[in-house]
Amino acid sequence: MPLTAHQLWMVSLSAPVGRDRGVSRTTLYPYARVDDDGARRRLAEQWGITSRGELVARLDELSRVGYRARARRLTGVAPLAWDAALYTDIARRGFACGLIGEGDAWTALKNIVPSVAGTYGSWREYADHYLLGRQVWRDGLRGTDDEAAAAPQAVADAHLRSLLDPANRASPWNLAPWDAIRDPDHTPSPSPSRRTRQ
Repeated sequence: MPLTAHQLWMVSLSAPVGRDRGVSRTTLYPYARVDDDGARRRLAEQWGITSRGELVARLDELSRVGYRARARRLTGVAPLAWDAALYTDIARRGFACGLIGEGDAWTALKNIVPSVAGTYGSWREYADHYLLGRQVWRDGLRGTDDEAAAAPQAVADAHLRSLLDPANRASPWNLAPWDAIRDPDHTPSPSPSRRTRQ
């Protein structure tokens, strides 16, 4: 069943996080193919999340404080977009590996919408703040074992440019424009490239 415009918009909050080929940016399930073990592994290795309680606690922390508190101290700006992207990614992976059900995943995503929609006026503003948050996060990794594991900033920059490119028909940000969350919800028509031939 296709996502509504609002659902696609919410899922699209995590689009900057998923740069791998196997990710899905247009479904609640975060992968193009079933990979519950991959979701479970990523949550455990990157976030230390192995239970529903740990998942809920991490989502709560990202929604209330997240990394933006440190960013505000260092830059004077609190980039909510970085935390919102991580929050959405974690909720989707929690759904993928069964730590939360579909209804709980949608509820979690709906909970972040008011603050994100009230903070930004476009996907470009969201992307700019995501990159700022990511830079502060990367700077915090300097001299640690995790520094080498983080993708270079140039990779993140290129990914965001691709998401913002109006010619990119696969970009969820083009499929669900920023203002879609403020308009009445509906099921979007398939793009011309996705229509089946009769």
